[in-house]
Amino acid sequence: MTSQNKTMHAQLTKKYADATIGPDWSIIESTAMTLMRNAAISIPVDFKDGIRDATKTERNPLSLFVLEQISENYTTAETDGRPMCGDTGLPRWYVKIGEHCPMGAGFVRLERTLRRATAEATRKIPLRPNRVHPLTRKDHDNNVGIFAPEIDYSFEPDVDWMEITTVHKGGLFGSDYRMLFPADGIDGIKRFFLDTFVEFGRRGMACQPAVVGLGIGGCKDTTMRIAKEAACLRTVGDRHPDPQVAELEEEIKSLGNRIGMGPMGFVGNSAVIDAHIEVAYAHTGGMPVAMHTFCFASRRATARINANGSVEFRSDPKWFTEHHRREGF
Repeated sequence: MTSQNKTMHAQLTKKYADATIGPDWSIIESTAMTLMRNAAISIPVDFKDGIRDATKTERNPLSLFVLEQISENYTTAETDGRPMCGDTGLPRWYVKIGEHCPMGAGFVRLERTLRRATAEATRKIPLRPNRVHPLTRKDHDNNVGIFAPEIDYSFEPDVDWMEITTVHKGGLFGSDYRMLFPADGIDGIKRFFLDTFVEFGRRGMACQPAVVGLGIGGCKDTTMRIAKEAACLRTVGDRHPDPQVAELEEEIKSLGNRIGMGPMGFVGNSAVIDAHIEVAYAHTGGMPVAMHTFCFASRRATARINANGSVEFRSDPKWFTEHHRREGF
């Protein structure tokens, strides 16, 4: 920790050491409701730009038409104030808590607030109530149930804000996992990607063009989690800070656009808007790989709630901070 960070840490620790006042829950709930609406209706600018860039290179007339219609659909959704896709996906939350955020003992209430906001947004926006019991098909008609919506957490040192991100990701298809071995190497990762992505397209299991997220390493649950985070929580054009990983991201994107498949499974060369990779330290004997796709309904929205109650909305989650990817203590 630098001397500047140590000073900041000491100041914030002193400021909040005796704090007993929790957050303004009405602000958190209204912010969550706004995020749900923004995610369902307004596609982030970085993904819109990715679609526009794809129209400049797509060579198949039918696929080009599809890309143009996707862009038109984005505009219509915002003009009409309606969700841009009939299947509004599975709403989920990502919460980043600052070390000095005045949460008090409020995590249970935070989860209740986010669950209530999910139910209210389902009714008011409206969102399609996609969540059902897997066996009985019981449906609360509000996207809330056992372990639903998912809420994932991350923590950030030396800050006093809370950031909330909602992602509405399609929940039927577009993910897979494979245990590779160190000897499979980079070529094995590429082979896994091509096998999986071609199969998704052939069977109509992903709505291209998509952002591809790969998770490499970790144990199985970590591998799947970071693959989804890579797909959903990074902006189009963002590159991993590790040059080797960044190079592989470019290769995966290029491979995905050279298999002869375009948007929505038509013949073309624009199935992948971008590829993002996250890595985690793994067992020495294995190299697990997972893949998620975030379809052209790239629905995400973020807000930072400051300690003074002010709120800043944005479309870039900025989930992968230096601290989040830390290697050491």
